[in-house]
Parts: sequence; C-alpha cells; structure tokens
Amino acid sequence: MIENEAINKAINYIIDHMGEEICVEDVADHCHFSKFYFNRMFKEATGESVYAFIKRAKMEQSAFRLKVERQKSVTDISGDYGYSSSNFSSAFRQQYHMSPADFRKSILEHALSANPNWEEYSDRVPEYMPSFEECDENVTIEVLDDLFVIYERYKGNYRDLKQVWCDFLGKYQDYMTEESLLLEITYDDPSITDADNCLFDVCLSVDLGCTLENTRTVEGGRYIVYHFKGHLWEIYPAHQALLGIWFAKSGYEIDKRCGFDIYRFVDPENMYMVIDFYVPIK
Repeated sequence: MIENEAINKAINYIIDHMGEEICVEDVADHCHFSKFYFNRMFKEATGESVYAFIKRAKMEQSAFRLKVERQKSVTDISGDYGYSSSNFSSAFRQQYHMSPADFRKSILEHALSANPNWEEYSDRVPEYMPSFEECDENVTIEVLDDLFVIYERYKGNYRDLKQVWCDFLGKYQDYMTEESLLLEITYDDPSITDADNCLFDVCLSVDLGCTLENTRTVEGGRYIVYHFKGHLWEIYPAHQALLGIWFAKSGYEIDKRCGFDIYRFVDPENMYMVIDFYVPIK
C-alpha cells in the first residue's frame, strides 16, 4: 500500500496533468519538497523515479486510447501527450516492441492472453469476450454526482484485490452505513500494463465530514455504465469487451477522469457479483 499522502498527491497530480509537459520539478513543487529529496521518497514508495513513472504512465495511457478510441488517429493521440509523430513511434516501439498501428491491430487478441488467470479459477476463465451486441444490452449512459470517499492506494497485481478488500473493510467497518458505496478505481489495463505494476484504489463512500487524512473526491459527470452480473472469473473478459469492442465501436470519446467500478452485491461463497463499470465520457 502507498500510505504516504504526499506521494499519493503527486500521483494524482501526474494523472490530472498527463496531457501536459510536466517534469520532476513540477511534481516536487506541487508537493512542497525539493526535487532530489522528493524523487528519492517517491522511488522508495513506488519503486520508480518520478521521471520513470511519468514516462511510463503517458505511454500506457496513450496505448489505452489507441485501444478504445479507434476513430482517433495515432498522430492525434500522440499529440495529446506531447509527442511528435516520429518521437511517439520510437518511444512506443521501445516499450511495446511494435509500432502503434500494429499494437492497435493486435490488442484485442493480446487482451485475452493477458487474462490475470485467477489461479484457483483458471479452469473456468472464458476463452472469449462478449460481443458488441451482448455488451450493448447492459450499457446505459448516466450522470453521476461527486463521491467523497475513504481510499487506500496499491501498486501491484489485481489478483490481490480479494485480500485487499478484506483488510480494507475490516479496518473501516465503523464508517460503513446503509448508504455506503464500495468503489474500486483501476488506473491501469492489465492487457497494457505489466500485471504486477498496476495502480488501483479501494474506496468507501462517506459523508463530507469524515476527517481521515486518506480521503478524496471521485469526480462525477457523464459516464457509460456497464451493468455486470456474473462470477469473478468473468469480470476481466467483460471489462475487455466493454473497452476494446463496445467502446471502440461506440463513437464516444473517453474523458481524462478515471474510470471505476461500484460493487452492488457480492456472494463471497460462490464469487458471484453484481458490479457497475463506470467509463468517463466527454
């Protein structure tokens, strides 16, 4: 868990300014630390320098948009992250060992092979993704109010989420009410980001009066909502189908706000869940 709130503040700043030219000094100044001290502190907490984190995050976010925004050209997407077309192609090849165009063509096939493979459930993991029509039956467009939440941030593998949630709910059970929502903010797509290097927050909605330090606002607005009902091992294929098939054909443009999931019901014995996947749109 990333417990240092200065580091989390820095990560939020980087994510919010992904389309801008930001450097180590900008992030350190935002958190009121010297460049060299903060860079050392950041690397101790995340395993990466500030520069390496920014570079990787920009490249992975651009790869994600290549996947879900098929109507946008490679040049347009690279420009959104401050790259010229030639520089972007070179940097992209360095990280993904293929051109942006080839990545876009192969990402859906790669997505299935990148399935996290939920160990004890591996024999039940589907070898296919739902179709556009199957996704469309479960999609609505909604406008959501801001949500104020207690959160804990982790950098690791999504396979750890079961234990992370158990620990989190045990720690904050006194803050839960009948109106509380359980949210999971996933910043990375494991078909794009190394599975052991994914960033995610687990959250509990609370009243604005909560005085804990580890609180934040999840920004509301317009979202595509996919209403999922199924088992744990079906979540990944459903996510990939929503983003790689349905969204890619929908014509919508993704917003810079982070997507998240809201858990509506969980049967821990059978690992059956009702979850709403929220994807921000402009």
